Amino acid sequence: MNQSSNGKAAPWYRSTGTGDFEPRTVLVSVAAVLVGLLAAGTAKILVLLIAIITNLAFFGKFSLENTDPSGNHLGYLLPVVPVIGGLIVGLMAKFGSRAICGHGIPEAMEQVLTNESRIPPKMTILKPVSAAVAIGTGGPFGAEGPIIATGGALGSIVGQLLHTTALERKTLLASGAAAGMTAIFGTPIAALLLAVELLLFEFRPRTLVPVGLACVAAGTMRTILFPPGAVFAMPALGQIGGEEMIFYLGLGLVVGLAAVGVTKLVYGVEAAFEHLPLHWSLWPAIGGLAVGVVGIFAPRTLGVGYSNISDVLNGRLVGPVLITLCLAKLVSWALSLGSGTSGGTLAPLLTIGGCLGAFAGTTVGVAWGIDPRLAALVGMAALFCGASRALLTSIVFALEVTGRPEALLPLLCCCTVSYLVSFLLSKDTIMTEKITKRGVYVPQGFVADRMSSVTVGHACTRDVVSLPAWVPLSEARETLSQLGPCAKHGAYPVVDRSGSVVGLITRHDLADERLPVESNLLELSRGTSIAIGEDATLRDAADLMAAHEVGRLPVTNHEGKLVGILSQKDLMEAHRAILHDHTSAEKTIRVGWPPTRGTGGR
Repeated sequence: MNQSSNGKAAPWYRSTGTGDFEPRTVLVSVAAVLVGLLAAGTAKILVLLIAIITNLAFFGKFSLENTDPSGNHLGYLLPVVPVIGGLIVGLMAKFGSRAICGHGIPEAMEQVLTNESRIPPKMTILKPVSAAVAIGTGGPFGAEGPIIATGGALGSIVGQLLHTTALERKTLLASGAAAGMTAIFGTPIAALLLAVELLLFEFRPRTLVPVGLACVAAGTMRTILFPPGAVFAMPALGQIGGEEMIFYLGLGLVVGLAAVGVTKLVYGVEAAFEHLPLHWSLWPAIGGLAVGVVGIFAPRTLGVGYSNISDVLNGRLVGPVLITLCLAKLVSWALSLGSGTSGGTLAPLLTIGGCLGAFAGTTVGVAWGIDPRLAALVGMAALFCGASRALLTSIVFALEVTGRPEALLPLLCCCTVSYLVSFLLSKDTIMTEKITKRGVYVPQGFVADRMSSVTVGHACTRDVVSLPAWVPLSEARETLSQLGPCAKHGAYPVVDRSGSVVGLITRHDLADERLPVESNLLELSRGTSIAIGEDATLRDAADLMAAHEVGRLPVTNHEGKLVGILSQKDLMEAHRAILHDHTSAEKTIRVGWPPTRGTGGR
């Protein structure tokens, strides 16, 4: 019989192509809401932990207040603090998990793509604590990267506890990551888009609904745990004229080139560290030394630096100060992140991009009447876009985090150009280069599954011989021998008197001399086939074939009556037709006894 690899007959199942939204999606959505709440709480804990370590490390006091480390009075002893922080992170990586190194999103992407979204539970502790140590001792990172990674770990763990499938775990991982970003920045829509563009790699109800609800849960918790309002609030911006868009086209080009350069610099530094004659656990301490030295001359580069972004966006930093902050932040961040410490990328990218945009607005943009604040906003979003190629995320993030919808058109212009430049000049992004070097394939875009655009009814073979369930094996053999070569299918659907499919029997089974000739075909074929509805898609059919290890599927209408059979050959022919923009020829079937080849209809 047509059996699975464990020797048991494949179960009888009928797929009718019910679509992407399955009943379990509701259960996953409930779990995603829980993950969203947990991620928001974890985000608050991380922020408090960073504040505690910052106050202890730079000011020798215990406090939960957010304090800017740039106001320290350590003088030339300053590098000692980030060096100690680097040593602690290195020890945590050595004796805990090296997966805490880096900014988190590439590591989460790798778990999604290679490990069925399974993240060890210890990462929910190691990642936020190591990040808090690195940032609290002066690391030039934001809290968003670590909390995105930690939220993803929480989602993965919940998925593992609930014994979910790989797809459901991926959804919960993305839910946690998006919830973490929502909690930090108050940007639920941008967080949802980030999950789609960098973690889910699909745009379907079964994943969008849970992730969206997780963002809602985290956003609701944020109103309780964090101050209200936009994180980087800006005053109203003026109307944008047509001539000004030429400036933003040029800015997109420049920032796109900068995005490629930043990506190459970060991974070039990382490659340089790999040639050092020191154990990798000591590298973060070297990166910490660089942070401290730069911090002596540019204190604004220390720590999270969200206040720097606000100052740039509101025009409080101008001229040489912008360039100094831009270059110093880039050097400090690249050396620190490249050393393998635990930190993020988003806040540094926003700072550097904002400085570039503001400087361009106050110099070249003067002749165009450009508002430097708007140029700063557009620059920061465009650098994030060019470095990550998360186009939609970058645009919506800038709108949500500032509350300035009038910036939409310049944002779309500049980010799109930056995206194009990055795409043309670089194979990888700051999110993917590390894992692609390890041989991991990362999807580069979203395309419709062409196998999901053709129904089984249009691709199946309808001119097929069927066998009645009540006849004995001996009679079936005799009748088929009289029909000759025209009836030599690989398998024959077995139908009852109403024409409904009750099984499938292969030509090999019919010729098996060990089978009792007096047995009827119903007894020989019961439970040995999986049927599929004619309205299901070829993707549904391929999934069923793979899941149940069968090579053919009887095709039925809504009443369960046989209309044809779908084989692997039919699948290949249909796919070939799709590739050549052709449609498969519709075939016909006639069900009856004795078996004949006819011109039945659907």
